[in-house]
Amino acid sequence: MTLYQLEYIVALDNHRHFVKAAESCHVSQPNLTTQIKKLEEEIGVKIFDRDAKPVKPTLAGEQILLKARQILREVADLNEFVQDEKESLDGTFTIGVIPTIAPYLLSLFLPEFVRANPKTKLKIRELQTMEIISELQKGTLDIGILVTPVEEKSIREISLFNEPFLLYLPKDHPLCKKWHITPSVLDPNQMLVLDEGHCFREQTLAICESDRTRNNFGFEYQSGSIESLIRLVDKGVGYTLVPEMAVLSEFGNERIRRFDSPEPVREISLVVHSSFTKEALIEVLRASILKSIPERFQKIDEYIKVKWR
Repeated sequence: MTLYQLEYIVALDNHRHFVKAAESCHVSQPNLTTQIKKLEEEIGVKIFDRDAKPVKPTLAGEQILLKARQILREVADLNEFVQDEKESLDGTFTIGVIPTIAPYLLSLFLPEFVRANPKTKLKIRELQTMEIISELQKGTLDIGILVTPVEEKSIREISLFNEPFLLYLPKDHPLCKKWHITPSVLDPNQMLVLDEGHCFREQTLAICESDRTRNNFGFEYQSGSIESLIRLVDKGVGYTLVPEMAVLSEFGNERIRRFDSPEPVREISLVVHSSFTKEALIEVLRASILKSIPERFQKIDEYIKVKWR
């Protein structure tokens, strides 16, 4: 028994004519007739008296038609409910953002998003990438903002933009004299990186073409903060890579260098579980973020997307 078959018997009851019923359902008359006959054979009951002119339901058919109409109404109500759910922005939603994105991106779009969507309440948590993936799969998180691809079958990725990596140098470092920077000039042993568990660390090492660093700084520092690495570089300790959003206010700083084209970039995306239905929220959130970021992030024609796993 299918919903189509129920639609066909209701249409035939409405029109009492096979051709007109088929036209109302946008199917051929033979197809409609065959499907109704299959339904009657499946349930073992004649729904229509075909000898009557015009065709009419049998006594049992009248009861079946009442049930069919009820089922079709409930299906229509369910579809309407689901559509409303997709389009509604009302409610509280939990968003996970990785630490190397949260301090920079949230301040760009969040104030305007909150003003424009007063019925949408966001609970924002800083989580590492694998924590976000795990909580999306468990259903304890609605949306994630992180670096993609994550390559998880149950996770849907909605790309936002590509953010360039920049080189942050100490004052008077020899590389400050170079305006053309390529990854080949970087020394992994002079590179300050985040501690393990951060995808930004893995991307930094990938750009340096190294699986780890052996520094000669006289100390080992495990940090989850890009800002902490920047402050160390300011004091003349090594150098580091930073995402461009981290230094938007410092353009013109002689210690910041862009890489030659094609630039290494990280892809920033919204991620949700494949069962997530709030399409309107995804669209509004994505539009708000894209409106807030530098336009050049969306127009990088030549780049190397740095993967992290």
